[in-house]
Amino acid sequence: MSKSFKIFHKIDTVHGYCEECDEDSILVAIVSDFYRCTNCGADTRQHINGSIRYLKLSESDKAYIKANETIKWF
Repeated sequence: MSKSFKIFHKIDTVHGYCEECDEDSILVAIVSDFYRCTNCGADTRQHINGSIRYLKLSESDKAYIKANETIKWF
């Protein structure tokens, strides 16, 4: 396996339902419990209460992501 593929192996991805675009999608972790939809680009929050759901972000959630984001996208 090449070096570039090893980096992608560590990316946290999940399969879930995006409430923004109403589609099943691959969601990529931004920070812990926060994911970005690969279909529409919307940010979602993971909610676990008997089942796992991905919810739209509130303004306080967006502020948390900005304060805790460690990966800078170019």
